[in-house]
This record gives sequence, structure tokens and C-alpha cells, in this order.
Amino acid sequence: MGHSARILALFSSLLPCSLPAVANEAAFFQDKQLRLIVGSAAGSGYDVNARVFARYYATHLSQGVNIIVQNQQGAGSVAMANQIYNTVPKDGTVFGAAINGMPTSALFTPEVVQFDPRKFSWLGSSNRDTQITYVWHTAPVKNLADLMKTEVVVGATTPGTTQFEYPLVAAKLLGLKYKLISGYKGTTDIHLAMERGELQGMGSNAWLSLKALNADWIKEGKIIPIVHFNFERHPDLPNVPTIFDATKTESDRQAMALMVGRLEYGRPFFLPPGVPAERVTYMRRAFDATMKDPAYLADAERAKIDVDPITGERVNELVEKAMQTPPDVVKRVREALESGGK
Repeated sequence: MGHSARILALFSSLLPCSLPAVANEAAFFQDKQLRLIVGSAAGSGYDVNARVFARYYATHLSQGVNIIVQNQQGAGSVAMANQIYNTVPKDGTVFGAAINGMPTSALFTPEVVQFDPRKFSWLGSSNRDTQITYVWHTAPVKNLADLMKTEVVVGATTPGTTQFEYPLVAAKLLGLKYKLISGYKGTTDIHLAMERGELQGMGSNAWLSLKALNADWIKEGKIIPIVHFNFERHPDLPNVPTIFDATKTESDRQAMALMVGRLEYGRPFFLPPGVPAERVTYMRRAFDATMKDPAYLADAERAKIDVDPITGERVNELVEKAMQTPPDVVKRVREALESGGK
């Protein structure tokens, strides 16, 4: 589809926004250079996903748009989110791609958060995430029952990430035998440590990321999936249980629901507060159009990226719901997170 046809399609999807307003937004972005800041390491699954997306999103915004992708890792995308909330231009020329734990960090680590996630303008999410624990094929743990009684050494990056938080909370609240070693720079470094025998597995990582970075491990049986951190089992892994199979009480289930609920917006993109409403709408509809672009979908498939998008409006609803979690449940989870694995 040519650029003019894309803009015409965008016109129809933006109603009741006026056609002159859409034309004005297209004119604003024409020949602009935008920045997409990714809140995770270069080469990570989030980074690969964002870079493929950026190539096609530019063509749906306007003619001559160029999107530069930059990485700013730290504190589970909080450092990047703090910057976007407080310092970048509020005109749509800078936007972010966060790990899915960033919005709930406002509940769990408010002392380092300088933003209200409800005030971001969420553009959408390119997929609903699926997180799993997997271990190297030589590890002593082969299934969830084993994990309930046998220790497994797993790697993680930093607090604020699902890699760190999910096994930590599962260990503290459910008694699963994760021994968590954090401080790795990214998923690639953790995988190298697994190959060296330094680690026995990954406590939590995106199934999308594993397929994108190490599809050969899956094909050759080098890793064993143990448990989903999800409400439902992924179709690729129908025989792997969910973390809710390890819960014993309603309090356990509520706590884990708070943790895994953010996976519904698995790869969220967002703007700072203060971007004009018509521009936010325009950029959301361009996001939606990108998610249906055959060229983007083909490139995503080649990169082994799952595409299962939700709209910016839906991401906003989910973030609002998370922020309304009962304080006693938040307190229980936060105390587990603050233990730092000790």
C-alpha cells in the first residue's frame, strides 16, 4: 500500500476526528525525525520487537518520517519512563517502548518512580505477552512438581523486570525453589551463562523472546519449559501448567493475578503526558494500521515476533485497573519484592 493510500485509510479510522485535523497531523509529521526510546538492552526481545515496529510505523505516520531507535536500560524501564514523563518534548516526536512491568512499578517502587502511569498516552501494545520459566536440559528440575521441592539457579537482569520479580514473588509467596542470581545485562547474557553452566535456567522470560533469540534451543530440546506466568496456557505449550496451579489460597491467587495481569499489555508503546489529544488519536490509529500492515507482519514473522495487538485505549484501561488493586494485596506483593530474594 502506498503512502497516500495509508493516509486515506487512516482518515476513515479516525472518525469522528475531522479530516482537516487528520491532514494537519500528517503535515506535522512529514519529514520529521522521531525518537523511539526502548527501556531495555540492545538485542533483547523488547529491542528486536521495537526496531521491527519502528520501520513500518514511520510509513503510517506521514511521508519522509524517520524513527531513530535508542536504548536506555535501567530499573526495569523506570529510568526511561521518568525521562519521557518529565523532560522530552510533548509533541509526539519522542515516545517510548517499555517492559510490561513499568506501569506497576508505581505501586511497588514509588520511591524511584517520577511518573503516574495513568497520565501517559498509551499508543498500544504489539502483543499480549507469555512468560515462562525454562531450564537447561541438564538441570535437576524437569516440571512444576520438581520446582516445588528442588532448587534451581536462575538468572535475571534487574529489579523491576519480570525476569527478577516473577520468580522472586513465586518463591516468597508460593514456596517455589528459585535461587535468583541478578545483575546480568540482558537476556543474551543470561543465555550465555546457561550454556556455560553458570546458571540452570531462566526464572521468567517472554516466550516471544526465546523464540526470537534461541529458536534452535526449542527445536533441539536444549531447554525445558516448566511453568507459565499467565492466566492461560500458550497454544505452543499446552502441557505446561500455569503459576496458578501452584497457588493454595485466594490471597495467593490475587497476588499472582496482580503480577501477571500486566502481560495483557506485553509490549506497550507510549507518549508523555501533554501531547495534544488529536495527535494522540492520530498516532494510535497509525499504530493500529501498522499492526495490520502485511509487510510488517511478514517481517515480524521472519524475526519470530508474535503479533497479537491491543489498542492504546485498552492499554489505558488495563493500567487503570492495575492501579486500583486493593492495598492489602499490593502490600503483600511489595514486601516479597522488597526482600530482594533474601
